[in-house]
Amino acid sequence: MSATQARITAVDTYDIRFPTSRELDGSDAMNPDPDYSAAYVVLRTSAGGHEGHGFTFTIGRGNDVQVAAVDALSQHVVGRPVVELCADPGTLYRDLIGDSQLRWLGPEKGVMHMAVGAVVNAAWDLAAKRAGKPLWRFLADADPAWLVSQVDFRYLTDALTPDEALALLREGKQGADDRAADLLRRGYPAYTTSPGWLGYSDEKLTRLARKAVAEGFTQIKLKVGADLADDVRRCRAARLAVGPDIRMALDANQRWNVAEAVEWTKALAEFDPYWIEEPTSPDDVLGHATIRRGVHPVKVATGEHVHNRVVFKQLLQAGALDVLQLDAARVAGVNENLAVLLLAAKFGVPVCPHAGGVGLCELVQHLSMFDYVALTGTTEDRAIEYVDHLHQHFVDPVTISDGHYRAPTSPGFSAEMHRAGIDTYRYPDGRFWTADATPGEPGTDKEGHA
Repeated sequence: MSATQARITAVDTYDIRFPTSRELDGSDAMNPDPDYSAAYVVLRTSAGGHEGHGFTFTIGRGNDVQVAAVDALSQHVVGRPVVELCADPGTLYRDLIGDSQLRWLGPEKGVMHMAVGAVVNAAWDLAAKRAGKPLWRFLADADPAWLVSQVDFRYLTDALTPDEALALLREGKQGADDRAADLLRRGYPAYTTSPGWLGYSDEKLTRLARKAVAEGFTQIKLKVGADLADDVRRCRAARLAVGPDIRMALDANQRWNVAEAVEWTKALAEFDPYWIEEPTSPDDVLGHATIRRGVHPVKVATGEHVHNRVVFKQLLQAGALDVLQLDAARVAGVNENLAVLLLAAKFGVPVCPHAGGVGLCELVQHLSMFDYVALTGTTEDRAIEYVDHLHQHFVDPVTISDGHYRAPTSPGFSAEMHRAGIDTYRYPDGRFWTADATPGEPGTDKEGHA
């Protein structure tokens, strides 16, 4: 079959889980023992060659539900002509969020919305591969009017109209080639959460914080919110380790009520925190606005658990955040994240994406790099989160140099996992989990080594 006649023949799903809870990687005040996991999607085609890879991130048993949600969407994907899908991923996006019987479960939020994101991201991966470009370049090179056509402006036009979005993208084109060259030369700023997991000892925190500074990071992040005395002690240790000139962000992972968030953040203010992240429920727009007023000059950051573009719109309209933390796999994929990036640009709020997890660093780097090259044209007060684990399971893993993400050059969305990693950590019948369930059989560690 010719490439022009090729169709999507299958949507293969995999339940991938890593035993990160065993070393407390990823531990925080709300999630003390997460097993980082991914509902992983592969779009197969009749032409062979290129496939589309995508996923959404979960932390363990929830992956049972997440994989089932992805499977429920497959009828909308199988049979689609590849050329048409890659020329207009927005059509797939609109069909997936428009399935009324599945939309009822949201609408446009939660498990089904994340499943849509996994499939839509896989379509963008396929489109970028067929174009022979990394996704950030594929987006940056695109015609602004086409990008606007990929955005769903329903519920947004009181804050951002298609004409305004088009003007932002046309302005962003000016100097884009020079910025792309700069990006390839210098990379994109990163900050690291690797020292700050709540389950780590003070010795490990101090050692990793010093290591981060030596590696060129100018910002680290600590998890807080379980015990104030512990937080004071850990923040003091971290500040002594990194010195006064390194930014230190704090992340409460939704732990507090509104008044408690203000009081707790003020108690930690002596350590000069740059931002307080997810201080309360991610759904509480007005609560975030109250906290922002109460903790100034500490900034308020949130977004990794924000359901959709509409809640982001309200957070921006209400002046409820200083830093917007979009997530590549929480909302409905690239199309909706384009809307979020455009909203942030309209309101002049910097985007510092959530990353870490399984493959989130690999994905979100493309969105920030597009934003720099062809939308906002700046990296001022912007950095992508970085966590140093699980990257080796990806075919095109992130590369960090002197505290910066190096720009990917391989075609696609950097979402493809090595087959060996899938076969090892597929749940429940992958090699690790089979050995783990057998008394006396050795498994492998969280990084996939025997």
